[in-house]
Amino acid sequence: MATILIVDDTPENLAVLSGVLSPQHRVRAVNSGRRALQVANSQPPPDLILLDVMMPEMDGYSVLAELHANPATADIPVIFVTALESSDDEERGLTLGAVDYITKPIRPAIVVARVRTQLELKAARDLLQDRNRGLEAEVARRMAENLRIQDVSIHALARLAEVRDPETGNHLRRTQAYVLTLAQQLSTHPRFAAFLTPPNIEVLVKSAPLHDIGKVGIPDSILLKPGKLTADEWEIMKTHCRLGYLAIEQAEHDADRPVAFLAMAKEITHHHHERWDGSGYPDGLAGDAIPISARLMALADVFDALIAQRSYKKPFPVEDALRIIRDGQGSHFDPDVVDAFFARVDEFLRIAAAYVDPESAPASTLTH
Repeated sequence: MATILIVDDTPENLAVLSGVLSPQHRVRAVNSGRRALQVANSQPPPDLILLDVMMPEMDGYSVLAELHANPATADIPVIFVTALESSDDEERGLTLGAVDYITKPIRPAIVVARVRTQLELKAARDLLQDRNRGLEAEVARRMAENLRIQDVSIHALARLAEVRDPETGNHLRRTQAYVLTLAQQLSTHPRFAAFLTPPNIEVLVKSAPLHDIGKVGIPDSILLKPGKLTADEWEIMKTHCRLGYLAIEQAEHDADRPVAFLAMAKEITHHHHERWDGSGYPDGLAGDAIPISARLMALADVFDALIAQRSYKKPFPVEDALRIIRDGQGSHFDPDVVDAFFARVDEFLRIAAAYVDPESAPASTLTH
């Protein structure tokens, strides 16, 4: 049985309406607008309200306005029941959000029919809302699952390069965290704010682990060589940027729709070895021609390479690494990116300590 709230300041009207509706519905009757609002906010709320218009202190129009202003009661349908008979009165009531308008003296058959119609409509709306909520929950669940799969896939791809070059250790975790730190620091900077929006930062951080994916195409004799590379070997090593770019570009072509993180991963992979002064590779880009994503990755990658141990070198002391980064300001790195690094240098060192490689310097030495 539906619950119907009847609101009228005249006891005789409450008695008549209750008598008409109580055989088929649960009826609650109140004699003021304030009391009607209290009952509407109680549990369980009424399924339908029959509301008198002309009442002392608070008329029906005011009651309806407050019902609609409260999210808890805004969806309860209201039928105005009134002695006002002009079309202007009816139009005003419907404009304010009433679902129907019954004039006094009431005719029981009309009241029963209109109440039944509105209850059926409400039941249909409630069913539709329930189904929509279920669909929204399912869509959210599937999107979350797809994002998890995407993240796992990205890291699986990135691990291909790490498997080929096992000495990188926690390099992916560190550089991803470094890039996030730089992006957050620069997100309000006039030169970067338009690009470093929260959605772009999320995509940037997600893409960062793919920066060295092209190393899977470098021969073991070069990639795993313990000593210094020859000039010819170094030229081959530098092709990992192009190889990674081409691999991701092919993935883009294979996708049936654009994928944001692939576009940014392609930028990072291709250009993270470019230098601010144009002396980098593979394309010799300079200044703002270098994508912002690659500029952030460049500093993160170099800093990590400096403080990490490799088969061909020991980790640099932190002081030396910081000096090299500072010396590269305006030549190797975007000057503003270097400033962002030093503004958050303590956080960089905390990240380095949290993901230190077992063979590298102990975390306690990663301070300055």
